[in-house]
Amino acid sequence: MRGLVYHGPGRISWDTVPDPSVQEATDALVRVEAATVCGSDLHIRRGELPEVRPGTVLGHEAVGEVIEVGREVHERRPGDQVIVSSVSGCGRCAPCRDSRYGQCRGGGGWVLGNVIDGTQAEYVRVPFADHATHPRPAHLSLDEAVLLAEVLPTAYEVGVRKGRVGPGDTVVVVGAGPVGLAAVSVARLYAPRRIVAVDLSDARLRAALRLGADAAQLPGRLLADLSDGPGADVVIEAAGDPDSFLLATRAVRTGGRLANIGHHGKPATLHLECLWRRNVTISTGQVDTSSTPWLIDLLSLGRLTVSPLVTHRFGLDRAEDAYDTFSSGPDTGALKVVLHRRAPEAERQETGRELASAQGR
Repeated sequence: MRGLVYHGPGRISWDTVPDPSVQEATDALVRVEAATVCGSDLHIRRGELPEVRPGTVLGHEAVGEVIEVGREVHERRPGDQVIVSSVSGCGRCAPCRDSRYGQCRGGGGWVLGNVIDGTQAEYVRVPFADHATHPRPAHLSLDEAVLLAEVLPTAYEVGVRKGRVGPGDTVVVVGAGPVGLAAVSVARLYAPRRIVAVDLSDARLRAALRLGADAAQLPGRLLADLSDGPGADVVIEAAGDPDSFLLATRAVRTGGRLANIGHHGKPATLHLECLWRRNVTISTGQVDTSSTPWLIDLLSLGRLTVSPLVTHRFGLDRAEDAYDTFSSGPDTGALKVVLHRRAPEAERQETGRELASAQGR
């Protein structure tokens, strides 16, 4: 098969690689219909995650069809359309019994595209398939469904839930990339008084307004506004940058909550000399994707708006181009970049033929 392979810092390529197979009784083999590029993938390409060895197929988010299952997979069958979670959980260890699959001690956690071959390929082996896959409802498009593999669960679990967003809160989201924008959309479900998105990109600020932010501002203006008021009840740091983390600590009110979502590839300074007496709660976390079934229901009911998050589509074989486009998001306007098994144009043509045939009937 073909897959996107990491060859060391700064080097990736679309190569012929060995076909994956079911290795453990709890595995499933999935044919990838759509995958996506994550900020963590960019950290890997830059060589910032030394545990990722050269020769690894990248990617940890996907939607596809189950081709084969191990003998101890009970919830999935060949032919099932599934969402492949970004984390895998054994289901037996103490963290998994508490639905904290991202902290699995039984061989799971974030393994795809990290310590084993990932999803940016034609096929992927998914460990612990009963816990790491979810049925994809037929009415959810590939673009919508792939956002449930990581982006939406991360925004909810690590941002909105850990930040304890509630009615009447002022919420500031620092970083209007895909996860930050998803946090804006999910936070609206909790009736906050005001949601403010902060970013350096005008295009991303406009996207935040479309997704429900009450205001979208540059960082300097935000600090000026908050210096005259009590600060934000909840700040969600979604950029993964030392400067954005510093901004988040300055924007949160006394007694407020700072939920860090961003993947930090380099150290960020924590100014305890300013924070020690302010009763600020700071949380971090690895997504568990335990909320995925609930989020599927919300999308099915039309309670969440996610379509503006997907801005660019490529065929799987153009994964290298997708990385370049996504890494230059502020310039290219890219938010979430989706890789399709079939070229997106071919899919649109086929869908058009299906609709025409249905209308003829």
